[in-house]
Amino acid sequence: MADTVLYEVKDGLATITLNRPDAMNALNTATKIALRDALRDAGADEDVRAVLLTATGRAFCVGQDLKEHVELLGGAGNVMSTVKEHYNPVVTAIAEMPKPVVAGVNGVAAGAGAGFAFAADYRVVADTAAFNTSFAGVALTADSGVSWTLPRLIGRGRAADLLLFPRNVSAQEAYELGIANKVVPTAELAAEAEAVARRLAEGPTVAYAAIKESLAYAADHSLTDALAREDELQTRAGASEDHRIAVDAFLKKEKPRYVGR
Repeated sequence: MADTVLYEVKDGLATITLNRPDAMNALNTATKIALRDALRDAGADEDVRAVLLTATGRAFCVGQDLKEHVELLGGAGNVMSTVKEHYNPVVTAIAEMPKPVVAGVNGVAAGAGAGFAFAADYRVVADTAAFNTSFAGVALTADSGVSWTLPRLIGRGRAADLLLFPRNVSAQEAYELGIANKVVPTAELAAEAEAVARRLAEGPTVAYAAIKESLAYAADHSLTDALAREDELQTRAGASEDHRIAVDAFLKKEKPRYVGR
C-alpha cells in the first residue's frame, strides 16, 4: 500500500485515509491504485463490517492530480484510461461492497473526490468543507459515478445545474440539498465520522448489506420488481444470526450484541 493511502482495521472498522495533504489529496496514479486496492481489501475482508473513508489535511480530495495529468497528456497512450482502470473500480468497490461506507469529508471534495463521497452510504461533513463537481470547468464530463449518484441524491435538475455550472457547494447547502447526512464543526469531524462508522461496524451487517442492495435495485426498477427483491432480501436477513440475536435481546429487554452474520 502506498503511503499516500493509509489503511487500518480495528474492531470491525476499516479506516481508509487519503494522505497527500500537501497536494490537497489530489489523485495521482499511485494514490488511485492504492485507494482502489484498499477498498477491495476492505470489501473482501470478513472481519471488516464497515468502512470509513476520510483524509488528512485541509481537503478531502480535489480530484485528479492535474500536474500529473498535464504530463501524461504530452505522452503516448490514453490518459483518460484512468476512468476505467481506477475511478470506476473505486466507485464500484464503495457502492457494491456488502457493508456500509461512511465518508468523513474534512474539507473540499471536488471532481472525482466528490464522486467518491457521493458513492458512500453516509456522509459526515465538516462545516468548513465544500463540494464541487468541477468537471465542466476543465472541459470534461462527469466521471467517478457522479452521473449516477448525484441525481439520486438531489434530483436530475439540481444535478444538471451543478454539473453544467460548477461551483462550491457549502456544507450547509450540501445538507439542505441532501448530499450531506450530517454537518459538524471541523474540529469534531474526525471523532464524529468515526463514531458513526463504528456504530455501523457494531450493527447487523447482513441487514445493512440488504439495505444497500435494496436501495440500489429500487432506483432502477418498478414497484413490483422492488417488492420481489425486498422479499428475497428480507428472507436473507431473517435467516441471519444477527436477526435472532436482535429478537432475543428485544424479548429480554437488553441491548443486542451483533456478530455480523
